Amino acid sequence: MNIKHFLAALCAAAFFVSCAGEKTTVLFNGKDLSGWKVVLKSVEGETFNGETFSVRDSVLHVTGKPFGYLRTEKKYSDYRLHLEWRWAGAEAVDGGVFNRLQDGDKVWPLGVQLQMTPKDMGVLMGGIKIEGLEGPFYKKDRLVEGSAELPVGEWNEMEFLCKGGSIKVWLNGVLVNEAVCDALDGYIAIQSEGGPMDFRNIFLSF
Repeated sequence: MNIKHFLAALCAAAFFVSCAGEKTTVLFNGKDLSGWKVVLKSVEGETFNGETFSVRDSVLHVTGKPFGYLRTEKKYSDYRLHLEWRWAGAEAVDGGVFNRLQDGDKVWPLGVQLQMTPKDMGVLMGGIKIEGLEGPFYKKDRLVEGSAELPVGEWNEMEFLCKGGSIKVWLNGVLVNEAVCDALDGYIAIQSEGGPMDFRNIFLSF
């Protein structure tokens, strides 16, 4: 980790420690998909072995096929979202986490997605208007150069701070992106988009 990443990590750690003691809501109970809704693309002529989203050993497993997402049944406004994730196959694959996801379930939903592939890890994009960018599809490049994610198979820690229209994202203690969008609340979702990923310890603090 270079000096810029190190200083960013110290700032992020100080920030999150200062917020200790807040109310916490567990989104993923480690046992089943209670509190979540599955939305998947229908693929004619194709079959898929096993469930796209499943739970084993307190871990949420995502196969990546077919495309779709797992979203919360409830909407949330201001919160801090914590989750841990890893690439679960032999290589890094495409994936994402949505905040401010809006009504109208479809495979390519209206929300702000944090992209989770090495070449653009930390990019924010989606159909919700992002301040200072041209639409209808909005894309905000990450703030840092280089990669903050860990290698395939290792657990990464991610934090989202959503307050009003503001979204800030830390990956392993590094502030990788921030933006202001025009949605003040919405669902939270985990994407299935091509390959296996694992998630655990998913909770909100307020």
